[in-house]
This record gives sequence, structure tokens and C-alpha cells, in this order.
Amino acid sequence: MQLLVSVADAREASAAVAGGAVIVDAKDPAEGPLGAVLPSVLREIVEAVGGACPVSVAMGDAPTAGALAAAGDAEDSVVARARDASRAGADYVKLGFAGTADAARATRLAAAAVRGARAASAVTRVIVVAYADAATVRSVPPAEIVAVAAEAGAAGVLLDTADKRGGGLFDVMSVGDVAAWVRDAERAGLISALAGKLDARGVATARMLGAHVAGVRGAACRGGRNGRVEVGRVRALADAAAGRMALPIDQWFAVARR
Repeated sequence: MQLLVSVADAREASAAVAGGAVIVDAKDPAEGPLGAVLPSVLREIVEAVGGACPVSVAMGDAPTAGALAAAGDAEDSVVARARDASRAGADYVKLGFAGTADAARATRLAAAAVRGARAASAVTRVIVVAYADAATVRSVPPAEIVAVAAEAGAAGVLLDTADKRGGGLFDVMSVGDVAAWVRDAERAGLISALAGKLDARGVATARMLGAHVAGVRGAACRGGRNGRVEVGRVRALADAAAGRMALPIDQWFAVARR
């Protein structure tokens, strides 16, 4: 399983790479689960990574129905965001749907992201984000996101939490429900990624569930998600992602029963 580490700037990107991150994710943690960094910061992150590993970019959530006057304007906005991120060197772009609970609208917006990414680069891929706590942000439920991503031509799906003040992924959803979601993504031929306040134990659990990617921020930082990424913390999480930190069987069953 691959470890994704979200970074806020070039210095953190260098620490993530040194610690063994397989994907570096450009994100402004002060702006929520998908806070977008400034274009200049994104370019600095891409330069700091220097091709050592893929770079993903949080584009934020798609415009809601009331944010722009027409549906076409919303799609144009998403196309532009994805195109710009791809031109800056992003290998993956992530799009969420807080405020958009209609799956058909989400599919159109995800397809717009795919068009934008492909317009700039044939290799940039789109990851559609599901929120485990979708009801709190009026988003498309996780069970529907897999079909949204597949129909839109996205490469993968990420299951995350929207409310970073609340519980983590395995507090909001049971291990069994997350496992079923990962299996659905696998059947659809999509990359499956899990995030949401994952620590080393959560990363190890994600690996056991068969997810392709585990995403972290707070556990990689001294001082939590608004702190700074540290090499040693990333290294410990990379060990968990690679299976070098076995989850004791009694702990595994304790988690699985929840």
C-alpha cells in the first residue's frame, strides 16, 4: 500500500519524501480537508519533490448549485482548476462535493475535472472524494461516489472525513462498512484511498482492508494537522503502510468488532 502525506509547503514536501512518502499531496490544512494551496506554493512543492514521487493536489470542493449562476459556469470553473493544477505538475487532482448531494450533478462536475486534467496532460488523473460524514456537509454519500467516479472517467476514489474537529474515519464508519466500500471501488477498477485522522494503527488497518493508498496529515506532524511534517513521523507511517508494523491480532479484532 502507498503512503500519501499531505504537505503545506516545499519544506514539508522535502520532509515527506525523506521519510518515505510514496505520494506527496499539496494541501492547505487550514482550509479544511481539501484546502487548495496557492499556485506559487504548488509550483514550489512540485520543484521540491523533483520527480521523486507523484504529486497530488487538493482542488477543494466543486461549486455548489447556488455558488455560480449556471451549471455550465460551475463545470467551467472545475475544468479550469484541474487544468491549472495539471499544468503545474500534478499527477493527481482531488475533487470533493461538500454542498452537492445530487449524484448526477456530481458526475457532471467530476467529468469536468477529467476534461480539464486531460486538456493539460495525458497523465494527470482525477480522484473523486467521498466524505464518511457526508450528511454533515450535504455531500453525495460514500456508497454513491464509486459510481460517480466510474461514470465520470476518474481514476480513483478517496474516502475521507469532512469535519476534522470530529472523529477519524474508523470512528465515523465501521471497519466493515469501509471494507465494503474498498471492495466496491476494486470491482469498479478504481484506485481506492482512505484518509481521515489516520495514525499508524489506522494506516495498518487500511492496508489490511486492501486499500491502495492511505492518506495522512496530522499523524505526520509535530503538533497535529496544523503543525509541521517531520521525517521520523513519516518514516513510522511508511513502515505501517508497507506492513513493517504488524497490527497485533488482538488489536485487529478489537477494531474489526466496532
